[in-house]
Amino acid sequence: MQIMTLTAPWAPGAEIPLKHTQVGDEISPALSWTNVPEAAGSFVLLVHDVSAPVTPGTDDLLHWLVWNIPGTSRSLPEGMPQGPELPDGTRQISVTGPNYRGPGAAAAGPPHVYVFELYALDGMLDIPALGPEGATVAQTRAAVMAAMAGRVRGKAVTAGTFKRKGT
Repeated sequence: MQIMTLTAPWAPGAEIPLKHTQVGDEISPALSWTNVPEAAGSFVLLVHDVSAPVTPGTDDLLHWLVWNIPGTSRSLPEGMPQGPELPDGTRQISVTGPNYRGPGAAAAGPPHVYVFELYALDGMLDIPALGPEGATVAQTRAAVMAAMAGRVRGKAVTAGTFKRKGT
């Protein structure tokens, strides 16, 4: 697996700017990546809060899952449009719908860590954005992750932190 580089508008591990959070305008950040494997047919972006408390047997809090990003892409623009499927075939979900959900950790407790993982795959995934009739976000996420098995050609990771100010 090739190690790629994923760049966000903050230094790795630094605080995520307010405009990209629930406190701000909840605008998806511009992301770019390099050192992509030649065999990249598509990309999957997983953004999740690894600090959020979870119920046993469930995943951490999904803030954004974007898949079928074309293999020729090397970036996502700031302020990605909402919608389950974009004109270029990119699909997306989050716990709040077919859109980016910004960080929103409460003021009480430590800052949360939000991990951005980018995977280069050998092709597109045949997983609908809204999943089968009645599929939950967790089921759609699980289907995407399962469909990636054996198809990952590269990976990049970056992270940021966030905590609301005040009490």
